[in-house]
Amino acid sequence: MIYGRILYPSSKLSTFKFSKKLIEQPNFDCHHIYRALVVLAKEMDNIQSWLYTNSLKLSKRNTKILYYDCTNFFFEIEQESGLKQYGISKEHRPNPIVQMGLFMDGDGIPLAFSINNGNTNEQLTLRPLEKKILKDFNLSKFVVCTDAGLASQKNRKFNDRDDRAFITTQSIKKLKKHLKTWALDTKGWRLVNDNTTYDISNLDEDKYFDRIFYKERWIKEDDLEQKLIVTFSLKYRNYQREIRNSQIQRAQKLIDENPKKIGKSNKNDYKRFIKKTSVTKDGEKADKEIYTIHTENISNDEVYDGFYAVCTNLDSSVNEIIEVNKNRWQIEECFRIMKSEFKSRPVFLSRDDSIKAHFTTCFMSLIIYKLLERKLEKKYTCSDIIDNLKDMNFYKVDGEGFIPTYTRNDFTDDLHDAFGFRTDYQILNKKHLKNIFKQTKN
Repeated sequence: MIYGRILYPSSKLSTFKFSKKLIEQPNFDCHHIYRALVVLAKEMDNIQSWLYTNSLKLSKRNTKILYYDCTNFFFEIEQESGLKQYGISKEHRPNPIVQMGLFMDGDGIPLAFSINNGNTNEQLTLRPLEKKILKDFNLSKFVVCTDAGLASQKNRKFNDRDDRAFITTQSIKKLKKHLKTWALDTKGWRLVNDNTTYDISNLDEDKYFDRIFYKERWIKEDDLEQKLIVTFSLKYRNYQREIRNSQIQRAQKLIDENPKKIGKSNKNDYKRFIKKTSVTKDGEKADKEIYTIHTENISNDEVYDGFYAVCTNLDSSVNEIIEVNKNRWQIEECFRIMKSEFKSRPVFLSRDDSIKAHFTTCFMSLIIYKLLERKLEKKYTCSDIIDNLKDMNFYKVDGEGFIPTYTRNDFTDDLHDAFGFRTDYQILNKKHLKNIFKQTKN
């Protein structure tokens, strides 16, 4: 199921048929796969701790920093039951979903996951999974890094105990008035290893375009002391302006071409820049609704261009905090690989144990893939690795062995060098293959 999920993700029946094409033939029937799902679901937590323990035999794990995030997966079904519940879909689909919480280590290797009901508040998912890590993984000293959506006060306080700490994205818009005023003040900014203070409203754009300015202060709210770090970047400011200008163009196009499709919008939707007028100047109900670009919303948005904030209980340097937080993109990549390359959704399962087993195999496949990626020193993209592995086929010669039918390239050379055996000889006899199988099992 792991080989199939990485190379040819499909149904359990198709995966069984695929297994018949492998050089090392499996010794089981299709119904054994379905029976195994019950076991995988039951042992889901134990499997995760065993995976972590066994991964330490391959290489060290960077558990000083742990990244946590949530995503959800939709079903090709409209009836909610068990884990499948209607909730806030990341992909804005009108289908039941399940929610996955994922912990990843500092090197981008998945560590642990949980599957929750689709209508669960994602802020409530962090602590239960983290408690499992504390209990089952024998880990106690680490920094948890999350985005703002998972940064509730309870989660921060939970990681302000013992030898744990937190780094979390902080919404400047949601800061108290005096802190927001301080954060957006153009004066008092610094550069790392520079004692000069700068006014960011009067910068040489060519000279400082790639530099990150910062200011920091300790704050205490609800008996929790934390350091608030705010950064400003001209490059990030221009990027945000580019995104918003594109959204404004989409909003104008919708007004001009298809105003009937204008409906509700969320805080990041381009439709937030559309203003609806339903009354006349005299306050009476208008005969028809009028749509225009919402200039006030645009102005309110522009105030925050280029600014970014994090909160932490660590007394580390600003540079160290920023570097740790920058790597949060890797957990988003894990979700992307599962959803795209591994085709983990839409889910076509109905029973809760089958759903848990499905995501357990997806999680295991992700660990295997990420360890392989690191073994290859991250020289290749995900599609490069999977496409090349798919192409590594062989022609069977009865009584003699197998002849490789793929073309040798940089990837196959690096793969063989990384694992210490070769499969690109003119013919692979059975003895040589048995040695390779033996190595893979060790």
